[in-house]
Amino acid sequence: MESILVVLEIREVFPNALPGMPSDIDIDFCIDLEPGTHPISIPPFCVASAKLRELKDQIQELLDKGFICPIASPVTIRNKYPLPRIDDLFDQLQGASVFSKIDLRSGYHQLKIRLEDVPKTVFRTAMGTMSF
Repeated sequence: MESILVVLEIREVFPNALPGMPSDIDIDFCIDLEPGTHPISIPPFCVASAKLRELKDQIQELLDKGFICPIASPVTIRNKYPLPRIDDLFDQLQGASVFSKIDLRSGYHQLKIRLEDVPKTVFRTAMGTMSF
């Protein structure tokens, strides 16, 4: 509550909209990495459909202002036909009254992973390290 009062006192410091990219200055922001580190991949978090519109609006604002831009990772090959997340599919069914029969029991487990790609599916659990 105290921080809200401070914000209200100096409201002019907090703009209602993002102003855009700052002008060029002599200071560059950098991210130093420990030697030997490698890129990691974390899938997008599941977002409730009610919040998805707000998320898209915020991302679009960041794109429009030039704060972010689409980029392809130099270390991965883009999947032209990525599988949708089951949670996202269910979110899209919200409010629908007609459904088709889909396999809810085994989902993506019907797809066999290439042997050379199995190491890429590794994940850790309390029961040990696993892969598909």
